[in-house]
Amino acid sequence: MREIVGLACGECKRCNYSTTINKKGRKKGDKLEIRRYCKFCRKHTLHKEIGL
Repeated sequence: MREIVGLACGECKRCNYSTTINKKGRKKGDKLEIRRYCKFCRKHTLHKEIGL
């Protein structure tokens, strides 16, 4: 029941990471947001979930 999703940088909008999330128990429209390092911006930024 896990789904593969991509994480895109909030500033440059490039997809830098992919991860898995548990589909069960999630509310509709609830998106994952994590602070990660963006190699294109060269700093830590907020990365948001996008579908792959």
